[in-house]
Amino acid sequence: MSVIQLRSRPQVLEFFAGVGLARMGLDAAGFETAWANDISPDKAEMYRAQFGDDVMVVGDVNDVDAAKLPRVDLAWASSPCTDLSLAGNRTGLAGTESSAFYAFTGILRAIAEDDRPKALVLENVIGLSTSHGGDDLTAAIKEFNELGYSVDILAIDARRFVPQSRPRMFLVGSLEPIETAEVEHPLRPGWTEAFFGDPTLLMHRAPLPTPPAHVTDGLGDTLERLDNDDPRWWDEDRVAAFLGSMSEVQRSRLEQLRKQSRRYQWRTAYRRTRGGIPVWEMRPDAVSGCLRTPRGGSSKQAVVRMGYGKLSIRWMTGAEYASLMGAAEYKIDGFRDSQVQFAFGDAVAVPAVGWLAEHYLKPLVRGELTAQSDRESKAQ
Repeated sequence: MSVIQLRSRPQVLEFFAGVGLARMGLDAAGFETAWANDISPDKAEMYRAQFGDDVMVVGDVNDVDAAKLPRVDLAWASSPCTDLSLAGNRTGLAGTESSAFYAFTGILRAIAEDDRPKALVLENVIGLSTSHGGDDLTAAIKEFNELGYSVDILAIDARRFVPQSRPRMFLVGSLEPIETAEVEHPLRPGWTEAFFGDPTLLMHRAPLPTPPAHVTDGLGDTLERLDNDDPRWWDEDRVAAFLGSMSEVQRSRLEQLRKQSRRYQWRTAYRRTRGGIPVWEMRPDAVSGCLRTPRGGSSKQAVVRMGYGKLSIRWMTGAEYASLMGAAEYKIDGFRDSQVQFAFGDAVAVPAVGWLAEHYLKPLVRGELTAQSDRESKAQ
């Protein structure tokens, strides 16, 4: 008589894994990654150093053999968003990078229906909802529907957990019918109704608790305290150029904060192009702007320290990127700062994944969200 060994933790396939921030959030909720993939050797190097195992497979997702994948409960995909984000060229799912989405669904299609993961998650930028007038998101949902998955749409901003404005969309697919919740929920904004109301799409709204409110400050608590003589602080000429490019409104706001004498105030700033002229714009709140991969000057974020009549400015560090993604404990020692910034600016915030996994994905794979009528029919 054979003995079936039950796995105590739900298993995950992690596509487009990057440096594993989704894994960190899933791990915290009790999941276990059985296999991971990314095309970047640099990201894979950081992933392996962090987790110390051999689940990471480096290579093009188009080359993944579905027959060799372990059978799991959840498939997670943080597919490339370059062609969908405001920082990209908005070519949509047909774009060179974002079309990797279809390689992911092709792998699921190659898995026998009875062996497919119970649940899946596609994490991407909110821009997917408006790409080609919403046609790209509709196409993604239909692709999952054809694979047997009903789909839910959530918009979660990392700002609910960390002082960084980072809205992301999560499509959650389920092979089992899900008990429908109330229509209104803070994680399902008004624009989602166009998709939930589309009769050609198989959709569901799972019941969820109210998420934490958006944080309004806390940036200073996540930033490194560099010595005043640290060479990473900009020199006087560069600071003067920064001030000279700002609008009067921006400079006035900065001067008010600089004059404060009780404590330092911290802000972040981006370089923008207004009317063909590069300018610096500083956020009005103590929350970071959305971290991005530092491919160019406009995507790099500066840290501004003001107070006691003084002003200091520098670029944000890799350690600060990690902290603002909810991964302050990540092992970044030995890696180039630019490598860390690129990896973390191209990732998903750990606590956003953790909240989703704890309150949605874990109950989903355990069958606790299955529609009542379905449970009753199976019990008979």
